[in-house]
Amino acid sequence: MSGAKKGVAPSQEGPPGHRHSPGWRTLTIIILRPLLFGLLRRDWRGRGNVPRKGGVIIAANHISEADPLALAHFVYESGRYPVYLAKSTLFDVRFLRAVLRGTGQIPVYRDSADASLALRDAEKALLDGECLMFYPEGSCTRDPELWPMTGQTGAARMALKTGAKVVPVASWGAHELMPYKKGEQKGLAGSLKKGVHPLPRKKMRVIAGPPVDLSRYAGLPLDRDTLRAATDDIMAAITGLLGELRGEEPPAEPFDHHKVLEERRRAAAAEAAEPAAGAVTDVAAEAVADTAAEAVADTARGAVPEQAGPAGPESAGRREAEPKAADS
Repeated sequence: MSGAKKGVAPSQEGPPGHRHSPGWRTLTIIILRPLLFGLLRRDWRGRGNVPRKGGVIIAANHISEADPLALAHFVYESGRYPVYLAKSTLFDVRFLRAVLRGTGQIPVYRDSADASLALRDAEKALLDGECLMFYPEGSCTRDPELWPMTGQTGAARMALKTGAKVVPVASWGAHELMPYKKGEQKGLAGSLKKGVHPLPRKKMRVIAGPPVDLSRYAGLPLDRDTLRAATDDIMAAITGLLGELRGEEPPAEPFDHHKVLEERRRAAAAEAAEPAAGAVTDVAAEAVADTAAEAVADTARGAVPEQAGPAGPESAGRREAEPKAADS
C-alpha cells in the first residue's frame, strides 16, 4: 500500500493538518519502549507538568546525540507522543525516512528555500494538538561544562504565534552514554571518552518544569527584541532545571557559541597577520637605507591589504535561521 493511502505523506503534499500513521507510532512504541527500559536507568521528575492533551512545546537542553531517545521516552511515559524537528538529511535514509514520515516527524531543510516549510508544518502540528519537541540551542551544547548555550528563537516564535505552552525540560546522563563527538576538548566535555558506552547501565535524569510564563509578550510584535527576550526566559528555565538535576549552580551567563567562534576567527586571523606585519616592517627599514626607498615603500604598502582581513562572523541572518533541528 502506498504512503499516500496510509496517510503518511508529508503535510506539504496533502491537505492542511499534521499527518502520521497510527500504525507506525504503535510499532515504534513496541520496539523502543522495552529496549529503553532495559538499556537505561531512570530518574524522572515533573511528568505532571507535561499536559496530557493539546498542542504543547517541549523545550529541552541538548548534550548528546543520544538524548532525543531518552527525552522521547520520558515524554511518552508522561502521556504524549513526541514529534521532533529533525535534520532533513535523516530523511534521505530509505528505511529511516519511512519511520520518520510515518510517525509524523518534521524535516528541517537548513540554509535552503525550503526552511520555511518546517515552520509551517510545526505550526500545523501544534494546532492539531501535537507535542512538539524543540532543542532551542540548535545543536548539542559546546559549553565545556555542558551547560545550555544561548538559544535560537524558533520555539519562542512558535509559542507566541500559536499560543502553545512551552514546558522546559532538562536532561542529564546521555553524555555518559554517547559524548558529543564535536564537543569541546576541555572541561567536562573534554574529559569524556568518545564513542558509545552502554555498560555499565547509564542513568537518565530528566525533569520537566511548569510552563514558562510568556504572558508579558502577548500582543507584542514578533520582532528580534521580543523573540530574544522570550527565548532567554525559556533558556533560563531550562538551565535552572539542569542546575537542580546536577546539584550545581549554573553559570551567570550562558555560553554563546557564535561569539566564541567569532573570537576564535579573529584570534586566528591576527596570528596569521603577525608574520606579514613583521615582513612589512623589515622591508620598510631596508627602504630607509636604500636609494630606491620610495619604490620599495610603495611595494610594501601595496602588500598590506592582501595580508589583512580577519575572517568575519557568519551573517546574522544565518545565525538566526529558524528553526534548528535536533542533531540526531
